[in-house]
Amino acid sequence: MRTAPPIGPDCAPRFRDPLPDAADVVVIGGGIAGITTALYLAREGLSVVLCEKGVIAGEQSSRNWGWIRAQGRDAAEIPIMMQARDLWRDLSRELGHELGLRVCGVTYLADDRAAMDRYEAWLGIARQHGLDSRLMGQAELATALPNRAGWIGGLITPSDMRAEPASAVPGIARLAAADGVVIREHCAVRALDFSAGHLSGVLTEDGPVRCDRVLLAGGAWSGLFAGNAGLSVPQLSVRATVAATEQMPDFWTGAAAGSNFAFRRREDGGYTLAPGMAHDFWIGPAAFRHLRAYLPMMRRDLRLTRLQPSAPRGFPDAWTTARRWSPDRKTPFEAMRVLSPAPNLARVARLQDDFAAAFPQVGRPRIRAAWAGMIDTLPDQVPVLDETTLPGFFVATGLSGHGFGIGPGVGRVMADLIRGVDPRHDLTRFRFSRFFDGSGIKLGPDL
Repeated sequence: MRTAPPIGPDCAPRFRDPLPDAADVVVIGGGIAGITTALYLAREGLSVVLCEKGVIAGEQSSRNWGWIRAQGRDAAEIPIMMQARDLWRDLSRELGHELGLRVCGVTYLADDRAAMDRYEAWLGIARQHGLDSRLMGQAELATALPNRAGWIGGLITPSDMRAEPASAVPGIARLAAADGVVIREHCAVRALDFSAGHLSGVLTEDGPVRCDRVLLAGGAWSGLFAGNAGLSVPQLSVRATVAATEQMPDFWTGAAAGSNFAFRRREDGGYTLAPGMAHDFWIGPAAFRHLRAYLPMMRRDLRLTRLQPSAPRGFPDAWTTARRWSPDRKTPFEAMRVLSPAPNLARVARLQDDFAAAFPQVGRPRIRAAWAGMIDTLPDQVPVLDETTLPGFFVATGLSGHGFGIGPGVGRVMADLIRGVDPRHDLTRFRFSRFFDGSGIKLGPDL
């Protein structure tokens, strides 16, 4: 079994465009949110530079499950997600099979009546938005998905999709480059630049770029960058382990998740497997600094979390990682080009056992590769999509493990915000100020 990620530290840069002296917008981060924002800005006629400290999609944007789902989302996210599904279709028409886009449905499997009650309650939100979500009874589920796991039913949204993250995001990057976006990998943005108190550009390891608008879409690194700019973003990250199987019988064409594991069909004939919502969390300085904000989430979700005393050296919230730095010196972003945590192999072995017990007719899955990613989250499990208190400095972060699917929708929203155009969505839930304007923490759905 290989433990290499889909796109990782050993991948050579593919985009090394020369940096211009100036641009309309600089995007920091080459994940799904940054790439799609840059694409839509360029298609509106703006000059855009995208700087990625490592490689495009090197972190969570290539390491996720590949789900494109409206199911189970926060009510405020659903309109953006519905737009994202349309945008995925548009991208598929341009990129073809490279995306691996399939309408396959997403299903949540219920162990007990309490889970079914939660699903039924969320259906009220789905109906408000015209989603095709519905409940599945035990008899229907057993016919569609023969198993021995004892699931009593489920929640399904047939119009949800899947795609292949490791090929989709680089493919979208090539579209952006073809539309004029300057993309430079292995180019960390060290700091914002100011002139007479106003944002005037960025300072990168390869030189300055003048601009009056900057988007921070740095995933798990966003909080660290924002902190050096004097802004507090209460962001933490957890390690999530994922595995890909060898080729297997096509017993389920869609994506599904129970309490112990999740799975979805892959274009290579295998399945992507993950240990459900279980994850690992390394305690660091940010965990203590933002403890109060995370108390509601901890009370609800701590049972799913395995705590570790300290992150590996160089991680965003490691005890030895610098919180402040000078732009004329090497930064934490250059010290670790790609954040590539080792997978939790004990979770992978348990995942194989759980899968085989649920589907004895399929058998124990043979694992071709396992990897892990750091999922950035915020205390209420919904992102920040907003201009900050520094005029011209925008942030899109905290996508909480479901950013791949909604990514093109986030890119469209941020492109509109940066251009000063109405994005036609209510973004109140995603405002930057919600963590310091006296608002209470309202958690996203518990499904």
